[in-house]
Amino acid sequence: MLAQIVLFDGFDPLDVVAPYEVLFAGGVLADGALTVELVSAEGARDVPSGTGPLSLRATGVLDPARADLIVVPGASGRLGERDGAGTGVDSAFGVDSAWGDPASSDTIPAILARTLETGLPSLLKEACARPGLTVATVCGGSMVLAMAGLLAGRHATTHHLGLDGLTAAGAVAVDARVVDDGDLVTGAGVTSGLDLGLYLLERELGPRIALGIERLFAYERRGTVWHHTGLAPASHV
Repeated sequence: MLAQIVLFDGFDPLDVVAPYEVLFAGGVLADGALTVELVSAEGARDVPSGTGPLSLRATGVLDPARADLIVVPGASGRLGERDGAGTGVDSAFGVDSAWGDPASSDTIPAILARTLETGLPSLLKEACARPGLTVATVCGGSMVLAMAGLLAGRHATTHHLGLDGLTAAGAVAVDARVVDDGDLVTGAGVTSGLDLGLYLLERELGPRIALGIERLFAYERRGTVWHHTGLAPASHV
């Protein structure tokens, strides 16, 4: 199984490193059943994060024809202002408010929006259309897909400040730490990358591998993974 974790200019390092370490360690524990690559839409290059001078090296190109799992991180930057110039979506993380010039802004929404000017959306569209491939996101990574028009009608989560933005983009926003919508698995805030990675290990390689990594990392997965199954809570609860 091949997992590719996407890097783009301004990515959040923890969104990348947390699932990378979990999936990489799981692959080692599973005797090579899973390999992990850092990739970009442009191919091999040093990719600047949004956190100071830190960069990570993409060793190859995002390739939906090869990958079995693709993980998309969010961005690291300033939160946007809450202003009334948009249409009511929280511009701290939304997709439908006045952010200023995306080319010069270092806010998280602007960094995410700039991914639309790259080859990433078309590659993600190809990934979402390929049977058997799972696309996963951490934090604002789901906003990258939403902005590209790839989450319409899909259940997904993101950082709590971005839930309104997901709804505005046509997704069914779910306030949960990890949401499993079949071939789309999304994680909420930044540290949920650990929980997302452990859940993906359990789902793809089994609970014994996932538990082994929990013990190795001295970390127990948080939260209940949300599925669109079972009884819905009563409206008055």
